[in-house]
Amino acid sequence: MLSRPEIAIHKKTFIMSEDNNYVKRTQRDYTMSLKLQIVQEIERGQVTATEATKKYGIQCRKTVVEWLRKFGNFDWENQSLLNMPKTPEQKIMELEAQVKLLEKQKALLEQQVNFTDKKAIIFDMLIDIAEKEYNIDIRKNSLPEQLNDLKKNKNKP
Repeated sequence: MLSRPEIAIHKKTFIMSEDNNYVKRTQRDYTMSLKLQIVQEIERGQVTATEATKKYGIQCRKTVVEWLRKFGNFDWENQSLLNMPKTPEQKIMELEAQVKLLEKQKALLEQQVNFTDKKAIIFDMLIDIAEKEYNIDIRKNSLPEQLNDLKKNKNKP
């Protein structure tokens, strides 16, 4: 059973289980200050709605979501934040996180390019070796027009 002073004990039903006591509460059991505190914690990102239900012994996550709709700063009808401009620190933190993500993506792409280049070089070497060993042309023969274009490009240096 929870021993939090913020929770008024008007109505409660005890449901006993083998390992612990569970208190089923109604909406009227929670003070307005507790509801607002939970909403603020969720909006600050300190806890999720599910974590809040466990932390404060709330019966259902839907109860917390209703409090968010009633008392939160999110406009559920227009799906936008109300009066929640981001502080410069929040903006900086978001931008820093975005930069880190982009740097990781860039490094990954550079590794992939490097790997692909090495793979192409190895395949070329294998084809060269196979052509020499077996005295056959493995590479696709180019059309005469393409050969002429290649010769012209090679002569231009």
